[in-house]
Amino acid sequence: MITSHPNPTDGLDVHLLSEAIDAAASCATTCTSCADACLAEESVADLRDCIRTDLDCADVCAATAALLSRRTGSNLEVVKAQLTACRTACAACADDCEQHAEMHEHCRHCARACRRCEKACADLLAAIG
Repeated sequence: MITSHPNPTDGLDVHLLSEAIDAAASCATTCTSCADACLAEESVADLRDCIRTDLDCADVCAATAALLSRRTGSNLEVVKAQLTACRTACAACADDCEQHAEMHEHCRHCARACRRCEKACADLLAAIG
């Protein structure tokens, strides 16, 4: 889809941009699912922080995917700020989920999705400069 857009990608590497969009969209869905799964666990009280970071990360990732998908007149300073926020949210969520990953498979999947998105955001940030 990105390559079919009539506006250029502001000199951004299309592969890195596409990977960041895909990783952010996937992470948003995975974090939402993880929060829901945490709510179904018997130890839900022990998972409060994880649920909160899941939901925060899901919201930030969804906003990031939407922002990166709009190629008409993108402001690179805004894009960089959003990528930085997404990277931060993903790192925090992955850290929380990794604490529960041995006990809860959904946390293991979520941590993996967060690390993928964190890396995709970092790679795109590095390419932007």
